[in-house]
Amino acid sequence: MDALPDTAAQPGAVGAASPATPPRLLPWPSPGGTPCYLVAEDGSSRLSRLADEMEETQLETGAEILAHARAVLGDTMSPYTEVRYAGIRLAECLGDALRVAESRGMRLTGVPDADEGEAGGATPGV
Repeated sequence: MDALPDTAAQPGAVGAASPATPPRLLPWPSPGGTPCYLVAEDGSSRLSRLADEMEETQLETGAEILAHARAVLGDTMSPYTEVRYAGIRLAECLGDALRVAESRGMRLTGVPDADEGEAGGATPGV
């Protein structure tokens, strides 16, 4: 995971988050492909609600793509292009689901980081 940005040094930044409200990883990257974070007092802001809706849509889309991919993979006569397309879409949806899981995990309180040696942490290299 990328290090959290120093919000105090960025123009237009909202300000540094207090320990009680860590920055939220948003479900979309910046135009440059880097992670986007939201620093807010609570989860009721307009942008927080938009991020919640986006996460829900991403997870629903992932479930739909998984069902489609299972059908394609279950058919031994599926053309190569359909199998490849299903694999590409599954990879996109997995990336979205992992980002949602990371964001939600960061917002849990009292949960130690995987870096602190806890079993069952993040998968290395992901």
